Amino acid sequence: MEFESGRPRHEQISDWLRQHIEEGTYASDEKLPSEKELGDRFDVSRVTVRRALQTLENEDYIYRRQGLGSFVQERRTTQGLVRLTDFAQDMAQAGLEASSTVKHHATESPPADVAVRLQTDETKVMRLDRLRLGDGRPVAFDRTWLPMFYAQLLEGHDLEHETIYQILETEYDIPVLRGRYRITAANAEAAVADPLGVNEGEALLLIERLSLTEGDKRVYYQRRYYRSDRVAYELELARDPSRPDTAEHGMPLRDFEPVFETDSET
Repeated sequence: MEFESGRPRHEQISDWLRQHIEEGTYASDEKLPSEKELGDRFDVSRVTVRRALQTLENEDYIYRRQGLGSFVQERRTTQGLVRLTDFAQDMAQAGLEASSTVKHHATESPPADVAVRLQTDETKVMRLDRLRLGDGRPVAFDRTWLPMFYAQLLEGHDLEHETIYQILETEYDIPVLRGRYRITAANAEAAVADPLGVNEGEALLLIERLSLTEGDKRVYYQRRYYRSDRVAYELELARDPSRPDTAEHGMPLRDFEPVFETDSET
């Protein structure tokens, strides 16, 4: 590697390492060359190497272990969920192959809080539980309740490969127009922990979603439990310089999206 003039060497070293991590030269959890090896390779001091490594650590490209060295951090692929998307679209945008396993599909009396969210006084609703996978690895567990009118439209469909969005919009011209989201944390109960492959009581990311169609009709209410080691959320705020009151009244949300691990990075 030849250094460019006019740019700090530590920046050029971090650029070189970053590029090789992104290209897969160094795999996730692989140990990087030692500070001495990097110093010898680039003919720079250890101080310069440490500054380069510190940059990569701040950017979550690497992590360091005292006395052991620097290792490549698992990288996650970004995709947008600020838009109204289904699981298959989320996975496709993250570069992952989506698949599902149906764990439960039967009618039941709606829990009180579910009946309130669906605004239904029906004695029965349909509950659909699915394990959601990305590249064959458990990513999330969905528990979805549907009023019987919409539930009947799903009969005969392959719910392991088709999404509710796809079925309703493609087959019945029922678009999902709005969604209300609530993001919290939850401890994994046994019915959720087992299929996700985590310990009972482990912390999960819980996203509750109420999906609505024309006339504000409630199509379904869903609780999606994400493995917290396989998804994280990032947000971006944008300040409008032409509006001096932005700082006082808050900045508009430009982007709010999860990042998912990819199978090739493990």
